[in-house]
Amino acid sequence: AEPYTTDDQAKAPFGKLNPWQYNILPVLVVIHNTSPNAIRVENARFEYELPDGTKIEATPASDVKYSRGPSAPKAKIGPLGGVRVGRGKNPLAAPEIEVRAFSAKVIPAGDTASGFVYFETDVASAGAQLYITGLSDAVTGKELFFFEFPLSGK
Repeated sequence: AEPYTTDDQAKAPFGKLNPWQYNILPVLVVIHNTSPNAIRVENARFEYELPDGTKIEATPASDVKYSRGPSAPKAKIGPLGGVRVGRGKNPLAAPEIEVRAFSAKVIPAGDTASGFVYFETDVASAGAQLYITGLSDAVTGKELFFFEFPLSGK
């Protein structure tokens, strides 16, 4: 798991957009299944925990665009003297947010799945951790233990 906070990191997956500038922390999660059975990840829950114990649940990729409130409309005086109201574009409505999101449902034995998980926060701490729960063995149905990954950040 790796948080993407710099423009250089964000450039490859998101182009000009750096979600971290809008208090959305994208964390790249890569899960490699080394077990002999497939793993169900459709019920996975991702949680970002700060060193002070504050826990932040992942924001669904489809909801990231709503995390930034609407901006004030831009009024311009038209050529005939009337006022034209234009709306600013929401940068978090970029399709890359959802396209790059972690969306695997099952990871076959020996396979790997990756994607971004998003957290609405303005803090990226070197002592933070990512918790993943809700993974289960696809054959037996037994839930796997939680996984904990230390994250480095600003």
